Amino acid sequence: MRRPEAKKRGPKTKLTDAELLEEIRAVLKESDFLGEGHRKVRARLRPKGIYVGKNRVLRLMRENGLLAPVRRGKYPRGDRSHSGRITTDVPNELWGTDATRFHTKDDGWVWFFGAIDHCVTDVVGWHVAKKGDRWAALEPIRQGVRAHMDGFAPRIALGLSLRHDWGPQYTAHQFQGELAWLGIRSTPSYVGEPECNGVAERFIRTLKEECLYLHDFQSLEEARQVIGAFIERYNRGWILERHGYKTPAQVRYELTLEAA
Repeated sequence: MRRPEAKKRGPKTKLTDAELLEEIRAVLKESDFLGEGHRKVRARLRPKGIYVGKNRVLRLMRENGLLAPVRRGKYPRGDRSHSGRITTDVPNELWGTDATRFHTKDDGWVWFFGAIDHCVTDVVGWHVAKKGDRWAALEPIRQGVRAHMDGFAPRIALGLSLRHDWGPQYTAHQFQGELAWLGIRSTPSYVGEPECNGVAERFIRTLKEECLYLHDFQSLEEARQVIGAFIERYNRGWILERHGYKTPAQVRYELTLEAA
């Protein structure tokens, strides 16, 4: 007795590989971002009515050199498993903050500081400055508090924690003092374990790959404008796999409705 012919698993689509490849190229061309991997491409195909298995998208993108570049470390990775988790289930419970330097022609080396929500993964505040001191590091936190805590006053941010590294800006008396005044609990990452601050560090990497590395900034003011436009696109358009391929703006809106 002849066995029934085996059928391939996964969503069925009438598109040939060549037709699907054209749709993938169109998605990549329409995107505001460079780092769209095969999972995000697959998610962006769905609103077009194209349902296709992730392995097929991966194969076509790999065969045609369309995969996002992957940075491979020089040294072997250590044990990245942790007993806890750094993400949260509700917004404004834990923010992460980090900084990076970049160069401009007129103003030399300047600083970017950002604060990221560990649930929504949106940028709640950011600042670009010539001097990367404790006051510059505080600015994104102040912006986030004003935007998401309905004001700026003593102990207005009780219940919020802030993850940061051991840089001198973050350990400074003035920085820690203002956190305490706002009611924010300081939760520094463990020494030698930057993964603890992984949400903010991952955004800094995205900022570099999608914005800072692509521009030859003339001045600090030009950098502010370009970075501000990128962060607006990021919050409204960057899709997050762990949130079912929704954008940070969508996730915050939905979670805010649930809490209301």
